[in-house]
Amino acid sequence: MHAFDSMLDLPRHLRQPSVRDLAWALLSPPLLSQAPWRQRHPLSASDWARAPERLEAWLRCLDRDSAPLDAWLAQSANRRLGLYYERLWQFALDQAPGVELLAANLPIRLGGHTLGELDLLLRDEEGVHHLELAIKLYLGPRHGDGSSPSEWLGPGSHDRLDRKLEHLSLHQLPLSASPESQPALTQFSSQPVSAELWLGGYLFYPWPGGCTAPHGANPAHLRGHWLRRSALSDFFQQSAEGHWQALPRHAWLAPARCEHAAIWPAERLQDWLEQLPEDAPAQLLVRMVPGEDADWLEAERAFVVSDRWPLNP
Repeated sequence: MHAFDSMLDLPRHLRQPSVRDLAWALLSPPLLSQAPWRQRHPLSASDWARAPERLEAWLRCLDRDSAPLDAWLAQSANRRLGLYYERLWQFALDQAPGVELLAANLPIRLGGHTLGELDLLLRDEEGVHHLELAIKLYLGPRHGDGSSPSEWLGPGSHDRLDRKLEHLSLHQLPLSASPESQPALTQFSSQPVSAELWLGGYLFYPWPGGCTAPHGANPAHLRGHWLRRSALSDFFQQSAEGHWQALPRHAWLAPARCEHAAIWPAERLQDWLEQLPEDAPAQLLVRMVPGEDADWLEAERAFVVSDRWPLNP
């Protein structure tokens, strides 16, 4: 539970894609409720946490005019999903009342060699915090027992939930407590620094069948399905009403929303699938249904992977 649980549905009601992604980053639940390191919502000591209606008003104002956010995002040419997620958080924390963003992507160096970077360094009424952010999408095993984090793979096959948690807890998060970090940290504060984690994203369960959630998963985590290419026909036949269409990688965060003119007819989906190479990277499909104000909203999402997935990275 965090202060913004009552606002989980807000991203669906926002029209600007960048603002929907921003709201999703700030409001979506973490993947885990039990992690190998302390989790802390970056806004947990902000004035927005005490008065969530102020955060909603700020987001709705941005939705009417997203130019400040879009200009900030345009300053980075790197479109990797993880870096985009970090940029969204940086924008919010820079304007959050009761939070002072001291540094972002702070390099820690020793003798000209970079040991790593601290994602965020911020100050609030609870002290100074080193925060590591991560946005992850993991696919669970087909054999049904997904309790071990080692069974959850990224869509590209090489990323694993257990490896990510190990890297965070053994390298990224302890970095701010190392002697090598102190010269960089003392530029911003003489206070002790606490290191915390915030891990967002989705877990995708195999279809048909399913599997158990990984140990420590948040019961409220966001979820979808994944299936092999050869199972697509059966999947579509058994799915609920709506239009399935591909979602580009840069739009994988917030639930999709579009005008009726952007909805794919069945023929376009079939043409897209026929042109997709046999061993194409995992593709994210969303089922769109009619929503408010004549727009269509995402009702379900599913990864489609090669019949040979997981592929060698």
